[in-house]
Amino acid sequence: MQSNVKPLAIYLPQYHPIPENDMWWGKGFTEWTNVAKAKPKFPGHYQPHLPKDLGFYDLRLLEVMEAQADLAKRFGVYGFCYYHYWFGGRLLLERPLHQMLESGRPAMPYCLCWANENWSRRWDGSEMDILMEQRYSPEDDLAHIRYLIRFFKDDRYIKIAGKPVLLMYRTELHPRMNETSERWREEARKEGFPDLYLVRVENFLRDVDPAVYGFDAGMEFAPDFNCAGRKYLKQYPVKYAATKWMHRLNIQKSGYFDNQVFQYDELVENMLRKPPAGYKRFRTVCPSWDNSARRASNAVVFHKSTPEKFKSWVSDIAKYTERSFDGDEQIFFINAWNEWGEGCHLEPDQRFGLGYLEAFKAGLGGDSV
Repeated sequence: MQSNVKPLAIYLPQYHPIPENDMWWGKGFTEWTNVAKAKPKFPGHYQPHLPKDLGFYDLRLLEVMEAQADLAKRFGVYGFCYYHYWFGGRLLLERPLHQMLESGRPAMPYCLCWANENWSRRWDGSEMDILMEQRYSPEDDLAHIRYLIRFFKDDRYIKIAGKPVLLMYRTELHPRMNETSERWREEARKEGFPDLYLVRVENFLRDVDPAVYGFDAGMEFAPDFNCAGRKYLKQYPVKYAATKWMHRLNIQKSGYFDNQVFQYDELVENMLRKPPAGYKRFRTVCPSWDNSARRASNAVVFHKSTPEKFKSWVSDIAKYTERSFDGDEQIFFINAWNEWGEGCHLEPDQRFGLGYLEAFKAGLGGDSV
């Protein structure tokens, strides 16, 4: 099937040591620290997720980024959407992006997503134990967009009708987002671009017209936790009742009740049944999700994901994107390329190998795995 659809994979640049993480979490900490020590929470729980083809890589090596890009392109990923961390002029985890920009390698289209939450010890944007706080101001808005212009001018940077595509993780946290979006657009026009193409990620605040914040489109976050469905064990009522009874009486504690465990199948079905948005919204798929590597308890796990189930979802979203959008707007997102700490990665692991990448390519082309 010949298609102009361009899938963009979310990319986490966390896999290299930085002084701040050394101070907050211990010398040499990276995302791999959590990934490698993860353990199953209940019978049949797939943990740990351990990398295969690319190994426990270090993103200070440009060769790693080139190997990632080669693998992604081979299986149909058009580009990467890199998370970008800016806190009042202070950058974190910027080295992979800077070396990518300065070297011109890899030859992979990309855009940026400003992950504008506070950094906290809970990894979920909560206000508990803040490590790095966002502080917003008009002066910072200008400094930020002027920093980003250097990326926008890169020939590899993804644009829609000549407009650099910039995502923002949580627009609702900025107290003057409308003013900021117009300020950003004005600076982009000064630099010779027709405008910006601003996309707000719909994770915490969903189903809000992006125009409310001066944005052009929304990006569906996957998994959409409102579409989680039933707790996994509830499909087995007798087992659910017995396991819950033993857990509450401390006879046998169960990871099913210390965590939020759902079924991947139901997530996919519920997300596909969502009514159309009354505005422009790009769709997103995820191969799996399990953030128990980052959480001792109360993790969210979508159990029993398989490449075959993922392939079907990709196929549906690719077809939706092709019929719903035109030209440069024929994009959808994959969460994620390498969110190993959230059990959410297209990169090959030791259980499935290239399975999810092969499923992704098959889903784009309509072929079987």
